[in-house]
Amino acid sequence: MIKFNKRLLAVWLILVSFTLSYVWIDHALTGSLRPGAVVMSSVIAIALVKVRIIFREFMEVRQAPVLLRRLTDAWVLLMAASLLGTYFVGTAIR
Repeated sequence: MIKFNKRLLAVWLILVSFTLSYVWIDHALTGSLRPGAVVMSSVIAIALVKVRIIFREFMEVRQAPVLLRRLTDAWVLLMAASLLGTYFVGTAIR
């Protein structure tokens, strides 16, 4: 018998909707092959929100000790700063 978890289904649907929002943002705002800063920042932010949800729900960090939860949140913030910083420095150099 297959065990059905409504919470994981809801989380999965949220992740799918975030992924579909990438397509909408790219199509609605740019319509070209070269995305702008708003699109790239939005895509990076959505990806990091998805990573945090995956940490919490699918890797079960939600029930982990507080230190591990804070460390995973710090990792997400570090990745946000790294990815956005790299993008904006790269566009400034180019």
